Amino acid sequence: MTTIKVTDQKGTELHDIELNEAVFGIAPNQQAMFDAVVMQRASLRQGTADTKGRSEVHGTGKKSVRQKGTGGARHAQKTAPQFRGGGVVFGPTPRSYAYRVNRKVARLALRSYLSTIVANNSLKVVDKIEFENVKTKNFVQVMNDLGLSRKVLFVFDMDENWENAELSMRNIPNASFQFADGINCLELADAYTVVVTEAAVKKIEEALQ
Repeated sequence: MTTIKVTDQKGTELHDIELNEAVFGIAPNQQAMFDAVVMQRASLRQGTADTKGRSEVHGTGKKSVRQKGTGGARHAQKTAPQFRGGGVVFGPTPRSYAYRVNRKVARLALRSYLSTIVANNSLKVVDKIEFENVKTKNFVQVMNDLGLSRKVLFVFDMDENWENAELSMRNIPNASFQFADGINCLELADAYTVVVTEAAVKKIEEALQ
């Protein structure tokens, strides 16, 4: 079992907890990690690129030149793709780029990212992060106390008192918020440090072991 120290939101060490090796201590599968991130990035694409085909461009339906006697090719309307201003052949049309990877691959990718974060000493566990009111400077102080400066992902359990914390971090550009049930590979890959509450650690282990 991997042991990690638990601190309070002021950075004071409280006790140690053991992380589940099946979730936080596996050998990372690079292919699964790559496939999961590519899948998520593809799903974020708008897919709004659009070109007009031959039937959609504005133009007359009149035959461009007579059929015989010109010594040239036999052309139809000016909307044909070989003419300037004509339709586009096999151009992009609005569509969804979203797809899904196998469920086992997705779970393996999450465990691989979590294990990589632990191996890189980029995981911090706190007992809880709670505020009596909403103040950005209070959350900035928490980040300073925990020694966080670069991009951080904070993970909470949905049953915790997270509302004031989430509202307090909204204006901090290098802090993001997620529930334990909603962690994903793209956010884990994008964060320099991941801060997880004790309750969220248990929820992640229950879901992925």
